[in-house]
Amino acid sequence: MKHTPKEELLRLAHYRMPFGKYKGRYLTELPSPYLVWFRQRGFPEGSLGEQLRAALEIRENGLEGLIRKIRQEFPPDRP
Repeated sequence: MKHTPKEELLRLAHYRMPFGKYKGRYLTELPSPYLVWFRQRGFPEGSLGEQLRAALEIRENGLEGLIRKIRQEFPPDRP
């Protein structure tokens, strides 16, 4: 199922690293050298790779504050 750009942005704002040294940290809050390392070595396949690629693009364009604001104003749905 394809997500709208709004849904993708909300997903990215709340997506957390699922493994490794930075497990549990928001992707948009990962250190720049770590994101660049993924770009150099190859992003993982699937959704995680897409989200990491987007997180790096956001970082390179200085848009982390926008993502923090989205995260604050649109908390994840809770059942």
